Formats: sequence, structure tokens, C-alpha cells
Amino acid sequence: SDHMENICGYLMKYTNLVTGWQYRYFVLNNDAGLLEYFVNEQSRHLKPRGTLQLAGAVISPSDEDSHTFTVNAASGEQYKLRATDAKERQHWVSRLQICTQHHTEAIGKNNPPLKSRSFSLASQGSANSPGVQRRPSQNAVSFFSVGHHRLPTGKRVPIMQPDHLVDVREMMSQAEGQQRDLIRSIECLPASGHLTSLDQDLLMLKATSMATMNCLNDCFHILQLQHASQQKGSLPAGTTISWLEPKISLANHFKNGAAQNFPAEINKPASVREEQSIAEPCQLTREPEEINPDEELEDISDDKEDDLGAVEEQRSVILHLLSQLKLGMDLTRVVLPTFILEKRSLLEMYADFMSHPDLFVAITAGSSAEERMIRFVEYYLTSFHEGRKGAIAKKPYNPIIGETFHCSWRMPKSDVAADAGTNSSAQSPSEQVTLPKDPEGQAELDYYTVKFVAEQVSHHPPVSGFYAECVERKMCVNAHVWTKSKFLGMSIGVTMVGEGVLHLLEHGEEYTFSLPCAYARSILTVPWVELGGKVNINCAKTGYSASINFHTKPFYGGKLHRVTGEVKQNMTNTVVCRVQGEWNSVLEFTYSNGETKYVDLTKLSVTRKRVRPLEKQGPFESRRLWQHVTESLRDGDIDKATEHKRALEERQRNEERLRAETETPWCTKYFLKDGDGWVYHKPLWKTVSAAQTQQTDSN
Repeated sequence: SDHMENICGYLMKYTNLVTGWQYRYFVLNNDAGLLEYFVNEQSRHLKPRGTLQLAGAVISPSDEDSHTFTVNAASGEQYKLRATDAKERQHWVSRLQICTQHHTEAIGKNNPPLKSRSFSLASQGSANSPGVQRRPSQNAVSFFSVGHHRLPTGKRVPIMQPDHLVDVREMMSQAEGQQRDLIRSIECLPASGHLTSLDQDLLMLKATSMATMNCLNDCFHILQLQHASQQKGSLPAGTTISWLEPKISLANHFKNGAAQNFPAEINKPASVREEQSIAEPCQLTREPEEINPDEELEDISDDKEDDLGAVEEQRSVILHLLSQLKLGMDLTRVVLPTFILEKRSLLEMYADFMSHPDLFVAITAGSSAEERMIRFVEYYLTSFHEGRKGAIAKKPYNPIIGETFHCSWRMPKSDVAADAGTNSSAQSPSEQVTLPKDPEGQAELDYYTVKFVAEQVSHHPPVSGFYAECVERKMCVNAHVWTKSKFLGMSIGVTMVGEGVLHLLEHGEEYTFSLPCAYARSILTVPWVELGGKVNINCAKTGYSASINFHTKPFYGGKLHRVTGEVKQNMTNTVVCRVQGEWNSVLEFTYSNGETKYVDLTKLSVTRKRVRPLEKQGPFESRRLWQHVTESLRDGDIDKATEHKRALEERQRNEERLRAETETPWCTKYFLKDGDGWVYHKPLWKTVSAAQTQQTDSN
């Protein structure tokens, strides 16, 4: 039929972090139920570079953009593909889904359940089971079937019955018990001597045994899906194959993988009981709170993350953690060991990206649209260095839903004016807008204030909203970020999904921008941070745009932390500025007039943020919320920090469970849902617009 047509064409395929995306020629073979790809169309007569069985596969359009989609085969293989546009993606996705459904239904029809058959895993020997070994020529049936021997062509492969699945589950439970006994025996060995619990071979045995059990759990999950497809005739619409989570809680393995026996509730510190007993957030006042910057004091804390020794000491914990992870596994719901945490929340980390507020405020002082775009790029590239605390890659606290962070910065106007030079834009009297004066009606201050607020607006997926404004310069930035983290083998990748918008109200300009991906490399030794990916900055009104590439280090040679970019006028396609260098060291800007400017990020002055004292903060403000975890980390008491962190996470799970049972939606405090994004409830562009309207009416 027309719906089962064989289609072919070029798609981009994601290979790996080093190679990235590559064009490949794909062929959908409906008769065989295969998706094949070749290097190019000319090599189509040769052996395919790769083949996926589509029976039982899940075809998923990606939420990253409108061009990307994934093909998840029942075997566990995955192709991440990208079409040229949304229409082409829809064409491929619909044809792949039709083919997948057809061949999945064929499995159920061609392999009806047997009426009775005794089956025991104990009677199966791996040496007598050649039929379960994977070969490229196998059809889809073999991925869902378990038999004693390879059967002659034309004979049906026995399919497991529900009671057989119960038998399998029982045998796997026994195997899991034996595996736990093995781990316990290893961990009971002395810490020193001829054979210790930290012996590298024994650690590898622990990791391998755990990975084996995870693999068996995945296979069992596929068998359950196969049985469901037989009963219903096909996989239900929207079904996804979700891999089983590790049976052993990661939160219970902090020292050499051993479970920690936390004290009973009555013996817990008062601070832990307080963390668990804070009322449901929606029962607290969710009305936005106006923070008075005069109550904020200059931050004097200096939590540098320079503890390199802890990583080596906890090597066994990392090995144990790795044994429970799979390539590409989403780490959103994985509880990571406490010792790898930074002493700040992710919301505060976003605030630290604003540590050069003088450069931020100077953007709007550019005398032309070209200069303002270049200034924004300069500010953007200088923000990441201070956002990282030290060279070691540690993870900030995962914000709890409803958590907020407030701070501000003050800069002498003379400093910003000196930076702006003669480019300060003059405003005619007709363009001037009188903003509401402060309550005390005080005289004009000799400094600029940049105010910042962030809120965790969603838990699953984890989405943060943040907003900053400088009222005196009529500029503000609003952004929302969804952090998606994945396990990549010897590194962890974090994708920042979302968008930010900078508003320069006196020019009527909006600059949209995105954030690069971040990677924690060498997680078995001394982990370090690397940024990667391409980001774009656009201003639709002026027609200027910037393209910035954060380059990951090649496997051989190459520099670390390299970044390149260019600013251009889209109408004429003229490049007006080029930038190159390292995002945490020295940047070189070359302008169209031939001038060159060097920015040494290590020598840039950092403006300390101003934060309210803990006693004046609300119970869900970041520093007060995490204060006991932070204090324990400062004291080097990992066990105590873990206990406090566990109490906060358990409270969040209980609250989420209660909301689900009562069907109570979460109510945010400072940010409102706006389409796919989140917007601050009282942005400056509304305040300025209201002030302009009021002035017009009074005139």
C-alpha cells in the first residue's frame, strides 16, 4: 500500500561526541522490517553500515527541536537522527511507525501462545542455547523469543507464558540475592592486607556483576513487553521501552558501596527533623515577595571547590555508581553520592553567571545596534568562567520544587560610564520614561543595582526560571532552563534545554540566546568541566546575530576549552566581529575595522553579589534550605551531609506523592507558564509599558 512504501534519503545521524552529526543515506525496507543506512547513495549496493530491526521498536520525535527523532530498537540499540525540517521528520516518523506496528503485530500473529509447557531457567545451559546469540541476520522474532535450540525454518519459536515469567522473576530474585551476598563478602574484607575490599579486581567484579544483573532486568522487561503485545495485538500507541532502574538504591552506597544505617527518627538531629517537617510549600504563602536590596549584604562566603583528594578517596564509590549506569541513561532521577556536590544550589550557580554586572549593564550603552550585539557577546562569553567554582567538576545541589534564590549587585555609575566611554546613548526628552520612585523618595543614587531572582518551577522535568533586571538602565533578562543529564561512559553530559531573552527597553530590542552543553570528564580520576555545542544569539529587530561554538577537546591533540564565534549582519551577511580563545582564560576579539581586543578572564574584576542573611531568608530560599548540607560539607562530614540531603529529598518525594493523590497542581511563586517557557510575573517591560501609558494619559 501507499502507507507501506519503501522510502530512502539522507538524514543526519549522531555518531558520538567526537564525530558528532554526519550525513548518512537511510533506506526503510518495509518487507523485511529493517532500517538500514549507508555512507552515501552510491554505496547502497554494498553491505549496510548499520541495520535496525523495527519490530518492537519505539519511534520518538525529540523534544529538543522540530527536526530530531530517535529510533529505539527492542535490542537496546538507538539511532538519533535529524531531518532537514519538521515536514521531513514527520514523513520519516510516520512511515517508520507504520512499519514498526505492522511487524510487531506479525510477531503476535505468527507466534501464538502455547497451551501448556513446563519451563525452568534452571534447566537451561548457556552452551545449549545458540538461538539466543545475536547475529545480524536474525529476524525480529529472535529478539523476543526464548528457546532451547535453534529451530528449523518454518517452525514456530515457543513463546513464554505468564507463569513462565513468574518463574523467571523468581530465578532472577535468587540471582540478585546471590549477587548481594557476593558484594557483602567483598565489602567485609579488611581495608588492608594481602586481599582488601579495595582490590581493583574485586571492584571490577562488583561492577561487572551489577551490570550483568541490570542487563538481565532489561531483558526481562523486553519479555514483558512482548507478552503485552501478544495480548493486545500490537504495542499501545505511545508505548516507550523504559529501562529498569537499578534495584539497589544509589543513595544507600556512600562508603565502598556499603549501605548506611541512618539513625532512627528519634535520634536524628533537630535540623533533620526540621527539614522533614516543613509544611507543604503550597500551604505556605505563594504570594511573590518583594525583596528590599537594602536588606542584602555583600556575600563574604568563599566556598572554593579545591578538594581534589576526596575524589581519589571515594574511587570505589564511583566504580560502584558506574556499575549501575548504562550509556545514555538519564541521570535526572539518579541519586548521586554527596561528596561530589558543590556547596551551592543550581539556582545560585545561575546567579554566579552574572558576576560581571558592569559588562551586563554596559550592553545598552552601545551607540549602535552592531556595538550592542558585540557587547552582549563579550558579556556572554565572560559569564561562564566565574560560574564554575574551581577546576574540579562538582555538581550543584538539585533545586527542590518551589526553591528560590535572591541576590543583587551594586556598581558605581562612574565605573560603568567609564566602561561605556563615549558610546553612552543619549535619550531625547520625548523618549524618557519616569519610573516609579522608591518608597522613601530618596535622591538619585550614585550606583546601579542589578536584581536577580530564580525559582525551581518544575521537578520532573527539572526546570529553573531566572530573571535579572537593572531598572535604571531599563534592561532585563528572562530565561528558563531544563537540565537533561546523561551518562556517557567515562563522562557525564548535561544539556541545557531552554531559551533566554535579553530586553533592552530603551532601544526596543530583544536578544534571544541559548546555553551550551556541559560535560564532566575523567570521572574516575580527577573530574573536570568542559563546555561543548553551538549556541546562537539573535536580534530580530536589528538583523544582527552571533554564532558561537564551544569546542570539545579532540581525542588526540587540540586545546582545552576552545571557543570560536562571529557576529554578523544577516541582511548583508557581513561579519563584523570574530572571537577566538578559551572561555576560562583569554579571549581575542577582532573587529571589522581591523582592531583587536584581548580579554583576560582571570584578571577581570568580580563584583560580589549581595544576599540577605540566613535569618531573614524564607524557608525555601536556597541558602537557608540547604544550610545544614553546606555546613556539613564545609566540616568534611560527608555522612552528616548525606543525612540532611536525604531528608530534603524524602520530603520532596512525599509532597509530590501527596499532590498526585489529591490531584493538586503545583503553584509557582515568581514565574508564570507562557507556552513552552516560563516568564517572570512582574517583568520590567510591563512596568515600563505601564509607566509610559500613565505618562501619556497625564499629558
